[in-house]
Amino acid sequence: MEMLRFATAGSVDDGKSTLIGRLLLDSKQIFEDQLESVERTSREKGFDYTNLALLTDGLRAEREQGITIDVAYRYFATPSRKFIIADTPGHVQYTRNMVTGASTADLALILVDARHGVVEQSRRHSVIASLLSVRHLVLCVNKMDLVDYDQLVFDRISEDFREWAGKLDITDLTFIPVSALHGDNITSHSPNMPWYDGPTLLHHLEHLYIGSDRNLIDSRFPVQYVIRPMSDKFHDYRGYAGQVAGGTFRPGDEVLVLPSGLTTTIEGIDLYGESIDAAIPPMSVTLRLADNIDISRGDMICRPNNAPETTQEVDAMICWFSERPLQVGGKYAIKHTTKSARALVRDLHYRMDVNTLSRDETSGTLAMNDMGRVSLRVTAPLFVDEYRRNRTTGSFILIDEGTNETVGAGMIIDA
Repeated sequence: MEMLRFATAGSVDDGKSTLIGRLLLDSKQIFEDQLESVERTSREKGFDYTNLALLTDGLRAEREQGITIDVAYRYFATPSRKFIIADTPGHVQYTRNMVTGASTADLALILVDARHGVVEQSRRHSVIASLLSVRHLVLCVNKMDLVDYDQLVFDRISEDFREWAGKLDITDLTFIPVSALHGDNITSHSPNMPWYDGPTLLHHLEHLYIGSDRNLIDSRFPVQYVIRPMSDKFHDYRGYAGQVAGGTFRPGDEVLVLPSGLTTTIEGIDLYGESIDAAIPPMSVTLRLADNIDISRGDMICRPNNAPETTQEVDAMICWFSERPLQVGGKYAIKHTTKSARALVRDLHYRMDVNTLSRDETSGTLAMNDMGRVSLRVTAPLFVDEYRRNRTTGSFILIDEGTNETVGAGMIIDA
């Protein structure tokens, strides 16, 4: 069964957590004791309704303040599809959390309060989704019950957002009017909005086609671990374990190993101890090769006539996570696929204002939650693709070696 990962985003109090709670409740994913607990907590807090946001806002501070602070992941399934939901915060100061939640998403679900329309955070999160190459975006105009289910309100907000989205790299845009509190157009069509003839939210999520989103052309296999059992039974076994990052691998394929540049063929592919005929993203498998080649963690297995760029110079868009600002000349550990090295920030070309898309080329630093374009010099060769082509081989994180804190996440523009 195919899996869809999606992230919710939007401004504070637009109803992201409530929407997820409603989706889980109406699709019969909530246990009775969970619902009873939420109902009891809602009464204790003085609500005259069941506050479904409590299903996802699990931190004490989140419940006290009525906001989402950290990314909350929820898993559910219908007969048609499995889902992983990332409920991301709406506050500006938690932009880095939104980046984390959306970095692996197939779809971004942006909520807008029907009373307020498209606001700064709506634009900010759509820009981030675009930068992170989230190809599918759904704008849910929420709280339609508070504007009397007025079609003109929905049409005006949709047109406003469509005009903004025209500046971004978004290939698939869908608009759905909903009321998360009352369940309108979540899993079934609302009798309150007979003018809307599009899909319900759940129907759209179940039937969205994402097969063409994965890169099945550029074969990429970063080696995670060398498997060499020392028992007599498996004395001759040597396999290379990892997660397929692109393309398709089959027994008999000729492959190139980087950085050595040696070629060999795939003798077999193992999954859970069984041989399989093909491996595609994002399967985690073990490749067995015909020749004994010196291969270790961080090496890349690809096709001879379609290799990633081998480089120590990288240009990237970066989102800065740390309270200590990025400085030109700063040195950090870099983690790219399964390879680790050290990186020097050679240049900061500009800081991007994600609200207006303007570029500040005079900025000499990036503060927490800022995004900008940087040039890095790396101590060891990396095997990279542009992020738009491959989100795995085109991304990296920067780590402060003193504190082991992840300070930045990067998307490679050019090598």
